[in-house]
Amino acid sequence: MKPKVSVITLGVRNLETAYTFYAKALGWDPLVYVPDEVAFFQVGNGLVLSLFRGDHLAAEAGNIGHGPVAPPLTLGHNVDSPEEVDTVLNAAVAAGAELVAEGTAMSWGGYSGYFADPDGFLWEVCHNPGLSISDDGTVSLREIV
Repeated sequence: MKPKVSVITLGVRNLETAYTFYAKALGWDPLVYVPDEVAFFQVGNGLVLSLFRGDHLAAEAGNIGHGPVAPPLTLGHNVDSPEEVDTVLNAAVAAGAELVAEGTAMSWGGYSGYFADPDGFLWEVCHNPGLSISDDGTVSLREIV
């Protein structure tokens, strides 16, 4: 199997709340929005974020849970500078996200912080000076010295 991710689906508790957060508060343009069902946003070169009703996802894929802690994954949003990390974190919080960790200089040479969306999904906002993405979507990673 060739490694490829083209859609990331988040099973959300309330689609309208999630849609409002991403489309209205953060200003993301939806590709498709079907009220009370699903919303799709292009979030990268060939990559789509899908917000799908959690109960509908459970009916298709099996039981999913929303426990007292966030699911054990993060979604990454890489930016060009530490200042931009703080700007994005502040915008997300102003849009209704919960600040989980303020922007911090990391031991590996980058700068990152975290917010949780209305369903508790964690987003890392990160400046990684060793990561670059070309116009064609090719990712380059180099060790930061």
